[in-house]
Amino acid sequence: MTLPKEIRNALGAPKSSEALREINELRAMTVPELVVRYESVWGKPPRSKHKAFLWKRIAWKLEEARTGGLSTRAKARLEELMAEIKIDFENRSRTVSGALTKTAARHRLSPGTTLIRQWRGQQISVRVLETGQLDWNGALYGSLTAVAKAVTGSHWNGRLFFGLTKGKEAAA
Repeated sequence: MTLPKEIRNALGAPKSSEALREINELRAMTVPELVVRYESVWGKPPRSKHKAFLWKRIAWKLEEARTGGLSTRAKARLEELMAEIKIDFENRSRTVSGALTKTAARHRLSPGTTLIRQWRGQQISVRVLETGQLDWNGALYGSLTAVAKAVTGSHWNGRLFFGLTKGKEAAA
């Protein structure tokens, strides 16, 4: 029996038919059986008793034991990151120091950038200011989507409107 694609992606490709057999056995277990197995593998009770959560976590832990787990370098980096987390138990808050990068940062346009697009016979020119705001026709906007809406009168994805990303049809 072959596992569905989403399950193979979630667990990674099984290394052997033994791993596949083990996963199928886990999937066939009842929730109480999975809870017992979870406790034996993880050494603590599960935080959820959802069947899919249990068998996937058990399978992951067994695969980790089979392949050796994280590299020494990865473990060291995790320790560094965990050391930067400060927990105030009295106020039940936590803070993280250090520079964490956001994925949105890679989409930011550099100040001074000018985007130009032809729209219905008119040239649309948008300039990115030092503050991160966008200047079009003397008006300031907070996003490319807001500029695109002002230009067209209808909702557009701003990055798509200005040609910074491709639509679904073009990507396929």
